[in-house]
Amino acid sequence: MSVKTKEEARARRKLSIRKKVSGSTERPRMTVFRSLNHIYAQVINDETGRTLASASTLSPELEETLKGQKKSGKAKKVGELIAKKCLAAQISQVVFDRSGYIYHGRVEALAQGAREAGLKF
Repeated sequence: MSVKTKEEARARRKLSIRKKVSGSTERPRMTVFRSLNHIYAQVINDETGRTLASASTLSPELEETLKGQKKSGKAKKVGELIAKKCLAAQISQVVFDRSGYIYHGRVEALAQGAREAGLKF
């Protein structure tokens, strides 16, 4: 099977990762989606299929703080916000799901922001 596009290649990597990574009640899964201009993060309990917390560059809480920053700076702020929401919901540990993206740039910045804000993974 040959891969035709970048999106199909990422989808294959994502499936491979999802076979191994699963969120539970004790350690929910934090997944990342990266578009051209925005980055999104969700914390999901895979046992019940519920989203416990979410944050993105479009979140109203971050509207003022993101002005004039580069994409990786914005991603770090999103990581800090998702960590703050998780800690408020008594979630201190998560499993990080990079969704097939390379752990570099915006994905890495989001993870670092979440770690610095107190989330463990």
